[in-house]
Amino acid sequence: MKPRVPLQYCSIAFAVMWGGWMFWSSDSHSIASLVIWAVSGAIAGYLWHLGMRWWFQRIKLLPRDGVDSGASR
Repeated sequence: MKPRVPLQYCSIAFAVMWGGWMFWSSDSHSIASLVIWAVSGAIAGYLWHLGMRWWFQRIKLLPRDGVDSGASR
């Protein structure tokens, strides 16, 4: 498994949970609000992914170029 795959799965889970929670906690449950929360959940998940990828690279949990140097051994 590539080193970034768990981070991608976690960002998808974060986007789904964040969007679902915001939709569930809103007063209006229409199609328009569903679309708005789905789009904003996708944006939040993408931003979370970028932030966590930057942080993990900074503390050296992820390689900078996307290739794990220890995987070829």
